[in-house]
Amino acid sequence: MTRSGFVALAGRPNVGKSTLVNAAVGEKVAIISERPQTTRRAIRGVCHRGDCQMILVDLPGVQRARDALTERMAGRVQQELAGADVVLHMLNAEQGIGGGDRFTARALTSGGSSASSRVVALNKIDRVSRARVAELLQEALALGVSDEVFAMSARTGEGVEALLEHLALQMPPGPFLLAEGSASDQSQHVLLGELIREAAIRRTRDEVPHALEVLVEEIEHPRAGLARVRALIWVESTSQKGILIGAGGRMIKAIGSAARPELERELDAHVHLDLSVKVRRAWRADEALLDRLGIG
Repeated sequence: MTRSGFVALAGRPNVGKSTLVNAAVGEKVAIISERPQTTRRAIRGVCHRGDCQMILVDLPGVQRARDALTERMAGRVQQELAGADVVLHMLNAEQGIGGGDRFTARALTSGGSSASSRVVALNKIDRVSRARVAELLQEALALGVSDEVFAMSARTGEGVEALLEHLALQMPPGPFLLAEGSASDQSQHVLLGELIREAAIRRTRDEVPHALEVLVEEIEHPRAGLARVRALIWVESTSQKGILIGAGGRMIKAIGSAARPELERELDAHVHLDLSVKVRRAWRADEALLDRLGIG
């Protein structure tokens, strides 16, 4: 008998949810950045373990809505939590347990999720002492989310296997929800756009990452082994556009050079990448553009 279900990953920004999803899937389906609030969409990664299929849902960090973008992100979080079979509340050992974690815990224990099971994972234990891990495990239990708390490092793999094994046991009986061999349910356009955004985030100053979004407008295959990708980067000001382009176009070339190998891995072809940057002021409050970007 097969089993399948959804595991929603909840937690404040930058706790390592995307890193764990990629580790569980065995390939990159969610972009990674040390900057908080990188994840904007609910990214589903598929983890197969024998007769069990787990769909891990990488959610935006739980936060209070400030504009149309974060309002949509918060709404998506609530929707996914409500439909999950298991909720995994992730904590960041390096930063300790703070107000954001308690805010998330209250949301999960006050009817914010109808999941049949809740589990807590203390991530990034490779960055703190064993004594500190022991302290944090006690603090994690005190949150009242679950009696099941796992210590792990999604980056190194320590403790990940035990966590996934436990999660798999919580999946209800049922047929597989996505085709065997699937890694994610993302469209190719969205995944490529996210890979480009990751390259841009890693190379720009603090004012830019939260204000940029990428829309892949076209993917062409003119011949075998060659792909042409045309993408548009949205920013909110001319100064941000100048930063992304850089003196003599050096920054936009660097972003393209960094993104190209990731796109080539995904498309299994040599990629010609055409990037352009446009200003759309206050796009994070622009409902029409958010619809076009498929956010929320």
